[in-house]
Amino acid sequence: MRIEIPEFALVALVGATSSGKSTFAAKHFLPTEVLSSDVCRGIVSDDCNDQSATEDAFDLLYYAAQKRLSRMKTTVIDATNVQQSARKRILSLAREQHVHSVAIVLNQPEKTLLERNAADPGRGYPERVIRQHVQQLRKSIRSLKKEGFRFVYVLDSQEAIDQAEVIRTKLWNNKKELHGPFDIIGDVHGCLAELKLLLDQLGYVPDPDGIYVHPQGRMAAFLGDLCDRGAENTGVLRLVMGMVSKGTALAVPGNHDVKLLKYLQGRRVQLNHGLEITVAQLDGESDAFRSQVQQFLEGLVSHYVLDEGKLVIAHAGIKEKYIGRGSGRIRDFCLYGDVNGETDAYGLPVRGNWAADYRGKALVVYGHVPGEWVRWENHTCCIDTGCVFGGMLTALRYPEQETISVPALQQYAKPLRALQPEPVEPGTDTLMVQDVQGRMQLTTGLIPSIVIGEAQAAAALEAMSRYAADPKWLIYLPPTMSPCKTSQLPEYLEHPLEAFSYYREHGIRQVICEKKHMGSRAVVVLCRNAETASRRFGVEDGTRGIIYTRTGRRFFEDVQMEQAVLDRLDAVLMKTGFWKDFATDWVCLDTELMPWSEKAQTLLQRQYAPVGVAGRNGLAAAVDALEQTCCRQNHAFRVDPQTSGQNADPRALLEQYREKQDALCRYTTAYREYCWQVNSVEDLKIAPFHLLACEGHVFSDRTNLWHMETLKQYCTGVDPIFIATDYLQVDTEDPDSIQAGVDWWVALTGSGGEGMVVKPEPFTAMQEHTLLQPAVKCRGAEYLRIIYGPEYRTPAHLERLKKRSLSRKRSLALREFALGMESLNRFVAKEPLHQVHACVFGVLALESEPVDPRL
Repeated sequence: MRIEIPEFALVALVGATSSGKSTFAAKHFLPTEVLSSDVCRGIVSDDCNDQSATEDAFDLLYYAAQKRLSRMKTTVIDATNVQQSARKRILSLAREQHVHSVAIVLNQPEKTLLERNAADPGRGYPERVIRQHVQQLRKSIRSLKKEGFRFVYVLDSQEAIDQAEVIRTKLWNNKKELHGPFDIIGDVHGCLAELKLLLDQLGYVPDPDGIYVHPQGRMAAFLGDLCDRGAENTGVLRLVMGMVSKGTALAVPGNHDVKLLKYLQGRRVQLNHGLEITVAQLDGESDAFRSQVQQFLEGLVSHYVLDEGKLVIAHAGIKEKYIGRGSGRIRDFCLYGDVNGETDAYGLPVRGNWAADYRGKALVVYGHVPGEWVRWENHTCCIDTGCVFGGMLTALRYPEQETISVPALQQYAKPLRALQPEPVEPGTDTLMVQDVQGRMQLTTGLIPSIVIGEAQAAAALEAMSRYAADPKWLIYLPPTMSPCKTSQLPEYLEHPLEAFSYYREHGIRQVICEKKHMGSRAVVVLCRNAETASRRFGVEDGTRGIIYTRTGRRFFEDVQMEQAVLDRLDAVLMKTGFWKDFATDWVCLDTELMPWSEKAQTLLQRQYAPVGVAGRNGLAAAVDALEQTCCRQNHAFRVDPQTSGQNADPRALLEQYREKQDALCRYTTAYREYCWQVNSVEDLKIAPFHLLACEGHVFSDRTNLWHMETLKQYCTGVDPIFIATDYLQVDTEDPDSIQAGVDWWVALTGSGGEGMVVKPEPFTAMQEHTLLQPAVKCRGAEYLRIIYGPEYRTPAHLERLKKRSLSRKRSLALREFALGMESLNRFVAKEPLHQVHACVFGVLALESEPVDPRL
């Protein structure tokens, strides 16, 4: 017997004890697909035949079955299942999980079962049990379909069991092998003229039989509601049916199509809402055509899953948990949307906004709800733009995600309720706290899996909810940066030779050395106008940009200061032709904003300045006292090591304290280098160093040298507050070039500079599929006094610091970089905001990892 079951199904093996169910299951199904009641008894009691453990065993079995089915894994229940009460539980689970149920009955002769039972001393059930099972089974066979099993197969002999072949068939909605490209067309409603105009614009042409085909092999996909209300309903049906039959189009049913089908089947329906127009037009057609229409509508499937699961089409949309499954409830949802039976003041169904809760990876394209414009929300797109009501007929081109519309030639019907007026662009959906709660596992293009622990997520959520700017602006957070490997030179903690060596050892010959500005990291997002901010970012407060820190907080407390900087940047980009040359109306830049004191004022007041003042005053008094002691006339000194320094030579102490005083002076000089008073925008300096992204492009595919040159061309030389970043190319295999890099670093740090950042020539550097550090910092010896303290360069301190470990810092830098690039790529690709923000949130969460903050 050929047993055909859906590729995703809940299979119940039905048969008395000793009928061979486990043997059959082992032959035709994977071991992981089979859930055996005997095995579950053994798991909970260590005895597969312990009948007292039956209740616990079935609790375990159905718990495992529910988990498998929730992941769309075929599951086989290997138990006797001869009682209706047992099968009822199976059918209830099938309905709950919207999966087809299959009953495979092993109907062995009673004599055979008794002989097998007697031959198995490990089981040895009483004969009355076997006879009872047989009686219950034979009473059940004829009622299995009525009980609710979608497919029933009965094997009446051992020969039938041995010759049975289990064939798995694709679900009707599974069209994952079709990759398109597709042109998805919204509700037509009998608007034949507009449909032809739209197909013309999409590039379709009629073949000799009048069927529309696309020369490049594109496929149309109709979202239902082909008829009713419009002027040429039968013409639309004829056109779409021809394309579907030829394989140049797909179609799913709409609620109007289903109502027409009921009419054609002879069922009672009310001829209203435009159906009366369609029926009148069908009355003028032949019986053969009406029969073709009926067969066509009967063959339509609730929804299709396309392009390896990346695209789903359904008339009224579909919840994530319904995708790829099949049941009456799912079909109703795809036809009518999220309705509960209530009606509004217009007599129309009240619909829940299922799209607001959608978190699926597949793009869901639907119609049913007419609006003036296309509406995007959470990776869903409604393209019903009300053509029959005088609006437009719209198609979404996939995978391009571009919309093409033709205006209605006339208003064919008057809507009962006004169309939804506002256009909604992708990526402007609502963020929800549950999106970032608990343990998260994020997938990126650079690192396959990054895990965010529950505690890290909680810390990030606390910071985000209390301090962050409007999260809709936060499309990127910069990564932390690891210092270079600890220097082998005795007088240095960090030195360029280690940075050059790291990249050379990993196959990177060319590196870019960039001057490290001692400021604060600032991400700048700028839109050309407030309309772009609303359309592209979903920000409705009238602002057109933001400047924020690497922890997602607004950089400036003074909003007017922020706005002044953004206005001046816009003027610069306008004058240099950036907006035109890059064909964009928004941009995201990574910059360093100076002075350091502008953002670190609290740190200076509470930490650095008090240390400097207290140290200078205390050491000055100590040096003065020691100098007076050394100047006393006729004082005899006796050095005795046994006195623990009580009679130590004051001249040695004086020298020691003078060194401390000098170190502290260098410490205060180091941080004062980066502080000045800011009274207006004119006192700021902003050095952009990454052109991160603009509309349609993330610039991680360009070299770091390109970033330097491009930013110099478009952002500097016009307004004095925007300054270029000095840089130098170094060949890591050329000793002269390496020495030039070292000399440049020495000159930078010798004149008070912080140091430099060394980056590989490619923006994203890989070695054998392993991500390399996108940058390492090499800080100057004097600057490091700010980090490690005034006296860190004394031999004892330096020796201890050289034992520092960088592994956690480097791991953190790589993960945060991967998440940052992923968030930008998702935003530019117009993925849902919650998916973009998951990566941004991940960067902030990783910042709570316990890593030495001085690194």
